Amino acid sequence: MPLQTATPVAEDVAGADAEFLYTLNFGPQHPATHTTLRLILTLDGETIVKAVPDIGYLHSGFEKLGEDLDFNQYVTIVDRMNYISPVANEIAWHHTVEKLIGIEITPRCKYVRTILAELARISDHLLCVGAAALDLGALTAFLYAFNAREKVYNIIEATAGQRFHPSYTRVGGLSADISDEVVALIRDFVKTFPKVHGDIVRLLNRNRIFIDRTKGIGVLSKEDAISYSASGPVARASGVVRDLRKDEPYLAYKELASAFKVVCGKGGDCYNRYLVRMGEMLESWKIIAAAVESLPTGPVNVDLNDKLTIPDKNATYRSIEGLIQHFELFMWNRRWETPVEEVYGANETANGELGFYVVADGSGTAFRARTRPPSFIHFAMFPLMMEGHQISDVPAVLGSLNIIAAELDR
Repeated sequence: MPLQTATPVAEDVAGADAEFLYTLNFGPQHPATHTTLRLILTLDGETIVKAVPDIGYLHSGFEKLGEDLDFNQYVTIVDRMNYISPVANEIAWHHTVEKLIGIEITPRCKYVRTILAELARISDHLLCVGAAALDLGALTAFLYAFNAREKVYNIIEATAGQRFHPSYTRVGGLSADISDEVVALIRDFVKTFPKVHGDIVRLLNRNRIFIDRTKGIGVLSKEDAISYSASGPVARASGVVRDLRKDEPYLAYKELASAFKVVCGKGGDCYNRYLVRMGEMLESWKIIAAAVESLPTGPVNVDLNDKLTIPDKNATYRSIEGLIQHFELFMWNRRWETPVEEVYGANETANGELGFYVVADGSGTAFRARTRPPSFIHFAMFPLMMEGHQISDVPAVLGSLNIIAAELDR
């Protein structure tokens, strides 16, 4: 229920008359927030004159946990940051750790991680587009999107043994290689996804209600996107041409550069952010199709001689070197020796630049593990984008930003 407020609210809003101002709590339990997000809206009738995000309802302390868990154990925590595409978080974390230690992962590992990162991007975009459409009344698009996401989850489950939080990457490689069954599932996804994408396009791109609710709503200019450090689809929808996969290539993106392009818009509104995500899904589909057909042979973990990676079960059970290495990495909490320095590594995830800043003290545990989560950056722009809009525009703008609450409270 909206609560009538007195003069103190008006003091924060220039030129407003306190007699007609109301405060409305939008969330933290609201069907259009999808998670524990709270917005404190100051209203003049149904017009928003001020919007204040209030975080802290899903506090996990995952940066502090990074100071206690070793570089492999911490993968279970990064899984739970953006829990819509967790394997992308894992890849970004171990990308930073390997940059710190100076590990060059194997060609096969690069391609497997690239495929999984792009599957995670598609899964994340499908949820974003489907849920945003659902909030605006388009139930069918939501069902089409989630049906396709199940196929991605099937691939993740067959790959890692876990469906939602796979914890699949390791320092210098992966917990296990992918099987022929996984390759077949990926090829099936490549074959069937264009139809799903086309169905969603036909449902929404020319849907009068969807367009009226998104076009011209929540506009973010190119200048503001740069000023607020926006990244990913939010920035590219405003005309900021930046994508780490092209600008600072990692994994197999340099070899696959010709297989995809960077999708950008120029309107900076909810509709453009929708179009950019739809376009990016097709580009991710192209990357996966090219990568799975060019998948190198060979190991997915770096050589045992570097004494940094967890040996696979065969090496542990059948060779004295593997057994000793496993013993040294796990018994008595003995861990890696790392350089005493600081490093920042970032990946282009579904929502934008996910970066980790690690301060290393020579042990196998970070002295400090700082995170740059895209949702935290984008939620800070919400007040700017909402002023002058109606209450009914809040779900449209929130849906277009795809805020994940677990990335906010670090």
